[in-house]
Amino acid sequence: MPANAPAAPALRASDLTRCRHRIHRAATLPRGVVLPAEPTSVAQRKDAAADHREDVRARLADDYRRHHPRGSWNEDVHGEALAAADLAALPDRVWNARLPQERDTLRAGGVDLLLRDDVHGGYIPVIVVNHKVTDPGSGATTSPMGEWAPHADPHRKMRGQTRDQVRLAHVTRMLEGLGLATPVQVGGAIGYDADCIVAYELGGDGGILEQYDARFADRQAVARGLVDTAPARIAECASCPFWNDLTGSDGRTVDGCGTVLRERHDVSLVATGHRGTMLRAAGIGTIDRLAAWQGRGPDEWHGGGFDDTVVSARAWLVDEPLVRRGAHVTVPRADVEVDVDMESYQEHGAYLWGTLLTDAGVDLGYRPFATWDPVPTDDEARSFAEFWTWLMRLRDGALAEGRTFAAYCYSQNAENKWLLGSATRFQGYPAVPPVEEVRAFIESDHWVDIFEYVGENFVSPRGRGLKVLARFAGFDWRDDDAGGEASMAWYRAAVGLDGDAPAHDQRTRVLEYNEDDVRATKALREWMSEAAADEVPSIDDLPVPGEAELRAVEAALG
Repeated sequence: MPANAPAAPALRASDLTRCRHRIHRAATLPRGVVLPAEPTSVAQRKDAAADHREDVRARLADDYRRHHPRGSWNEDVHGEALAAADLAALPDRVWNARLPQERDTLRAGGVDLLLRDDVHGGYIPVIVVNHKVTDPGSGATTSPMGEWAPHADPHRKMRGQTRDQVRLAHVTRMLEGLGLATPVQVGGAIGYDADCIVAYELGGDGGILEQYDARFADRQAVARGLVDTAPARIAECASCPFWNDLTGSDGRTVDGCGTVLRERHDVSLVATGHRGTMLRAAGIGTIDRLAAWQGRGPDEWHGGGFDDTVVSARAWLVDEPLVRRGAHVTVPRADVEVDVDMESYQEHGAYLWGTLLTDAGVDLGYRPFATWDPVPTDDEARSFAEFWTWLMRLRDGALAEGRTFAAYCYSQNAENKWLLGSATRFQGYPAVPPVEEVRAFIESDHWVDIFEYVGENFVSPRGRGLKVLARFAGFDWRDDDAGGEASMAWYRAAVGLDGDAPAHDQRTRVLEYNEDDVRATKALREWMSEAAADEVPSIDDLPVPGEAELRAVEAALG
């Protein structure tokens, strides 16, 4: 560890489910180097989680005080104060318990809610999270909100959430250190729906706590510089402050992981996560070595896509962002075409269905179907029904005239989720279609996912995001900040979620962004059917490194 590096940083529960090398970078960051501000997307997720916690806090506090007028509900209590209190004086409920950092272990953190265990003593930790913790089904163990009475739930099945289990184990060990933990080693999580507490058994051989202890020991050794780590590209890199180069107060540059990996031609740049690990195990550590591969994949490779990974490596070496699979590029076209893009706000609802109608090649303009009442709202049913009625009228009219019809989206998972979800939630509202009708449309040839056709026609080493590929068709967005995460902030302002008056200019911004998305989809599919075959190189055009070239590159890379 460099002499000017700070002492080993505190280890929070979130550190235990993130990149090990990130912990090493944080522990060895030279003094004077300031990390960049967290990405807007990360800040927005934190804000949304904070809003959710506050909603749950207000609900729980009100319910507890109403039903337990002689009980004690305390907030923002420091763990040391709890540990020093007489056992009989401990509050029944503690919201936002701030636990002291453990100097010997480096553990740091807190917990959203502590429920006093009147049977066994100590506290049961409960975390509040802004994601789902159950699905419809059976087999989960749940407890009523604000109480601890776990029972087998016939209506819910557990969602495996490693990060939640790690958080509960982390705070349990901290509570044990203070003498405040229930001896039965249980904990709970309140999820996005906030309709129950999911109960976890933490102890037992091979259980959550035992797995946590092994994970913590590893991260603790990394933080203290006792084990070596190396960078590799994973999904987390997209929001990691150590990916790009950093600059210290003395002007000295600290290489980011991205720079290091590019200089090494590291194979994880084209095979992220576990796939990169499998390739290294097979002796393929560089992009060059992967690009030279001939024949079937290595035995360590599991799953499909190996051939595409080899193509991506060859394309990376010659800086080709898109490669054509075959001689022709095919994508469905129709007489009447509608491009569709949906905007939702977290899990609260779909507030906007944007459409772009093209009839016989003539652009007839953008039409949005929106509600500006904050979702969830019954007005969402109205906007969804209007969108669906309009779309089906176009389809049925075209087919009745003997003409072809297609509606297009880009990556249908989100649209399908909210098409089916809206039909389910608002069943019985005026003009809302039956779920079976929506499902039949989704499964028909009239609903076309351009994302899938991109995958069928191209290998795209830089990803298949619409904003990456639409630029091949010469399309660009009007707003430099255009993106799904940014639109969340625009929406909050547009409907006044933060307590301010609704900002009509942000409504315009959202609508323009949505319109650009549907126009981008149209531009991309038209380019695919009209020009892509001539403008994009084929797989056969990519050079394959020879052995002599490989040896020269590997010698240069060291």
